[in-house]
Amino acid sequence: MFFWRMIGRALRRQVGKRLMIALTILLGSSLATSMFAVMLDVGDKVQAELSSFGANIEVLPEGASIVSDMYEVDSGASSGSIREDELPNLKTIFWGYNIEDFAPFLSVTATAEGREIAVVGTWFDHELSTATGEKLSTGVAHLRDWWAVTGSWPQAEDEVVVGSRLAAELGWETGDHVTLDGENGRVDATISGVFESGSDEDNQLFASLAVAQQLANRSGEVGSIEVRAITTPDNDLAREAASDPSALSADEWETWYCTAYVGSIAYQIEEAMTNVVAKPVRQVADTEGAILDKTQLIMSVVAIFAMIAASLGIANLVTASVMERSKEVGLMKALGARNTSIVGVILTETMVVALIGGIVGFGVGVGLAQLVGHLVFGSGIAIRPIVAPLMALVILLTVVVGCLPSMRYLLKLRPAQVLHGR
Repeated sequence: MFFWRMIGRALRRQVGKRLMIALTILLGSSLATSMFAVMLDVGDKVQAELSSFGANIEVLPEGASIVSDMYEVDSGASSGSIREDELPNLKTIFWGYNIEDFAPFLSVTATAEGREIAVVGTWFDHELSTATGEKLSTGVAHLRDWWAVTGSWPQAEDEVVVGSRLAAELGWETGDHVTLDGENGRVDATISGVFESGSDEDNQLFASLAVAQQLANRSGEVGSIEVRAITTPDNDLAREAASDPSALSADEWETWYCTAYVGSIAYQIEEAMTNVVAKPVRQVADTEGAILDKTQLIMSVVAIFAMIAASLGIANLVTASVMERSKEVGLMKALGARNTSIVGVILTETMVVALIGGIVGFGVGVGLAQLVGHLVFGSGIAIRPIVAPLMALVILLTVVVGCLPSMRYLLKLRPAQVLHGR
């Protein structure tokens, strides 16, 4: 009881320095809280922002080679195909909920306006029901949401979209009717939109999957699938599994399989479908991981430097406070107080003040995190439960480190010198 009366009296003195300590902790903890909160929630936000890179997994028929042009056009002959009726299996794998969007592709050469053009059959905005009863909408309209489309995406089987370069060469515009002649049939279609992608896709015409299957006489077949999945950045385990999953131990394999690495999701896709090879699109997957790691590193560094600055500020304030109270401390020592007791008093005083500043700073930091979320990502930041105990630990360490110089001064202080003015 006497100890806490001493703390209470001490807090009522040197009010200006107490307020400065509280303000120092408030500023440091608010910045650190916002950085930690954003860092722990930034994964999903960065994944959403990077969705404009397109698919991060490509599924091909077994034995097919991945070529630089994703839509390698053929005239109907196929070295392999994927079964269209197995597409819902993508949502039945262990990480099915992480698969955000996917779209099948079937490429064929057709004749229009007296010249051969590349036709790509796909889903635009396809309603799909899975074996679990889940309904979802998926297709190119989701995977290629960065395309600048003049007009609209196709809404009917006989509507198509045309790349800007191809449309300019043939003089096509939105609303025009085109006739596509393939080796196995003729299809009349209406151009619902002209798109600009900034890639070779601008030289292609995109039609419904059924139209491409009719032109190529490949009913129920798909040439490739693009999959967009939420993934965990690769680590050493993921890189080891990428070369040979069978080389993993039982525990390593279970950890790898049950973690949303891009390689483990691709592996599960191969298990769920017949005679397919699923490969990560490495330039996308690696970019996601690198950006996420760098973003988290920057936020961690900012948070750490904020608390280092707070610690330095506390060191100056507490040391100045202790020096002003040197006679009081000398008298306590002369009356038999131990160094540990005196250090405990100083630490407790500072910790109480820091706690008040830390609580206010935590609230300010949560608000700052929401502001960052809305300004940068257009949505709020989910505050993870671990943020509060993490900040409590950080504030504790900051106060202890900040009090080290004053503790050193206290341990060296001699009562006779202080009380006699020598």
